[in-house]
Amino acid sequence: MSDRYAAGRANLSVASPNIRALAARTLAPVIAKGQSLSALFEPALEKVDAKDRGLFQQLCFGTLRQYYQLQAIANQLLDKPLRSKDCDVSVLILLGLFQILHLRTPDHAAISETVNASRKLKKPWASKLINGLLRNFLRNRSDIESQLAKNPEYTFSHPQWFIDKLVKSWPEHYQAILQSNNQQPPVCLRVNQQQTDREQYLQQLRELPIAAEPLATNSTGIRLLESADIRSLPGFTQGHFSVQDEAAQLAAELLNLQPQQRVLDACAAPGGKSCHILEREPALKELLCVDLEATRMERVKQNLQRLQLSASLKVADVGKLKIWWDGVPFDRILLDAPCSATGVIRRHPDIKLLRRESDLAKLGALQLELLKTLWQTLLPGGELVYATCSVLPDENESIIQQFLKQQPDAQHQTINATWGLGRPFGRQLFPQAGGHDGFYYARLYKAL
Repeated sequence: MSDRYAAGRANLSVASPNIRALAARTLAPVIAKGQSLSALFEPALEKVDAKDRGLFQQLCFGTLRQYYQLQAIANQLLDKPLRSKDCDVSVLILLGLFQILHLRTPDHAAISETVNASRKLKKPWASKLINGLLRNFLRNRSDIESQLAKNPEYTFSHPQWFIDKLVKSWPEHYQAILQSNNQQPPVCLRVNQQQTDREQYLQQLRELPIAAEPLATNSTGIRLLESADIRSLPGFTQGHFSVQDEAAQLAAELLNLQPQQRVLDACAAPGGKSCHILEREPALKELLCVDLEATRMERVKQNLQRLQLSASLKVADVGKLKIWWDGVPFDRILLDAPCSATGVIRRHPDIKLLRRESDLAKLGALQLELLKTLWQTLLPGGELVYATCSVLPDENESIIQQFLKQQPDAQHQTINATWGLGRPFGRQLFPQAGGHDGFYYARLYKAL
């Protein structure tokens, strides 16, 4: 899920109050019940006029990116928390604060539109409350911000447990990571080299004109420098490109693919890396994609079809070999392991609310178990690439270190690259403002 419609233009700042009300209804289950924004956002977006989609996306994604900052301010303004059944009103307060602090909406418009939205929620009693709170903030903004200045959750707009983990793990980098997480990410494309090449596609974009630049880390990636409707870009239907973050585009290269190899993409959905593998080496003997969920595997199938690529697909728990493995070993394995997704918070800002520190131990156990299990399917002399979209060592280099201690025939291969931060095991990428997401990669070789 990316900011496809993000526009930030002044003419999007004032729209129907229905937009605010719909944003409040969309975000309330995320905040109150821990539901996923991904599951709620797309159905809501279908109800929005095309001209208002940029603003709607800014309101939903931006309010969650800045949730901890906005909530800290709301706590200062409210005498007591609102009732749980009025979570939509609480969200409207956050939406109003977000517009004042982070959008170019004039203060009077932010207040009036947010107040009007409370009536659309059929809670007219909240109009006076919202109006008073937002005006109180404007009058006392300096004092309120001064009182909160020493609160890390307010300063960085992240949960305290996550701030503490980053300070401990990355004392020299934690502030930049947190700041990047609060920014809108860029949109990157991966040119399908079986259909066209990067320079040709860049020329097509220039002729539109759409500003874009080549990625420095690979030969097929492009970063868009302005917003665009992805489906309207040249060659979308014909499969000339895919949307994929710069960091994710590194996986296929690290696999060191060769013709006639048998390759496994474990935890493959939604299929971006699977497709890149086939684009990079079309002469594979087989690419097998395995994922647990049938609905997500359907996304893999759709992506393959659009890009005119072919792979074997299996819906199964990749950790249960008897269900899906035919006993024929693989030359290469990509394990894009289930993780906390703390490297892609800016794309999925609900992670800030949904993830708990207690999740890390469970995820770490699963990651290590998957490594052990899939190692059995790797041919001696074969290579496995371990990847996560996490910035936490607990899920990354720590897992690789544990695995190497337990697996005598596993050898760590140093990744010689200019990107990321070299670690004793693997390389760590941090989210970059205007650049790539947070990712981790490690390469392992199975001794003969």
